[in-house]
Amino acid sequence: MGELIFDDIFKVQRVNPDGKKYDKVTRIEARSEKCDMFMQLDVNTEIYPIDKEERFLVALSTTLSLEGGQKSLADKFEYIMHGKLYKISDEPEAKTLDGSSGPGVTVDIYVSFGGLQLMLKGDPSHCGGFELDQKLFLLMRKLT
Repeated sequence: MGELIFDDIFKVQRVNPDGKKYDKVTRIEARSEKCDMFMQLDVNTEIYPIDKEERFLVALSTTLSLEGGQKSLADKFEYIMHGKLYKISDEPEAKTLDGSSGPGVTVDIYVSFGGLQLMLKGDPSHCGGFELDQKLFLLMRKLT
């Protein structure tokens, strides 16, 4: 599938953890199933409602083009945003992602989609394809 840099299934753990700030935007916090990544994402819930406990596939790609055809990666998803990766930070943490003590390093990826924000945090081994100032498409599809 095209130039996928990252994809995983996420489950929403919290909705608007700091309270509702905008009428049409909801901030979700979710944890991925395959890579154990943490995600905080602003979603335009006027056009794409999302609730706690929902599961969805998230993919990040540099293009929507599929090889050898007229079809687009967008045909396989329900919600798409285009933005720019503006910050990557590696920070040592006192606890690893699974909560155990000891030194561990996580990477934080920050992408802006015209004011809507994505923060993806986790093991650097899952974030090798990301580059600063990279243009990215975020693609989402709910799972039943």
